[in-house]
Amino acid sequence: MKTGFGGKIMFPVILAGTLALSACDQPQEVPPLGTAQQMMANEVQPTAEIFWGAVGAKSELVDGEAVFTEWQPETDAEWDEVHAAAVRLGELGEILKTPAYAEGRGDDWMAYSQGLVDVSAQASEAAMARDPDAIFEVGGTIYSVCSACHRMYPPDVLPEGMTVDDIAQPRPNEETPASE
Repeated sequence: MKTGFGGKIMFPVILAGTLALSACDQPQEVPPLGTAQQMMANEVQPTAEIFWGAVGAKSELVDGEAVFTEWQPETDAEWDEVHAAAVRLGELGEILKTPAYAEGRGDDWMAYSQGLVDVSAQASEAAMARDPDAIFEVGGTIYSVCSACHRMYPPDVLPEGMTVDDIAQPRPNEETPASE
């Protein structure tokens, strides 16, 4: 057996060093739903679109005539789908607050994630009340929370020709910050 330092056994020193180094090699917590960008594309966006698409109106020309169409959930199943989307958005907001997604980001990340949780609770209430006006209004708030976060945390990779402003466009009545 090798000894060192005046004949003392080196095993405890080597073991402690090995354990310390192995701790450095521990992988970071693996995000459960992929990277933040993958989670947004595969989970948050499609879920938000279910909610956003539940209530709306459009005006179009059909055979030269103006046609105005409104829609909202009609059946229990349709309202259940809107409610489930609201609940899922809240769950996703909670997941965004976990170390797998929040580590290395600023405190504002946690605030945006909590904002999604909070607005999702409002969305859930609106769906449970089967209130199309409230669905429309809270849908705008969800959009605002998402857009604010996207301005601070744009996707790592944008499709060719796209800018951060393309994914976080303000609504027509939303004020935009003055450019410097």
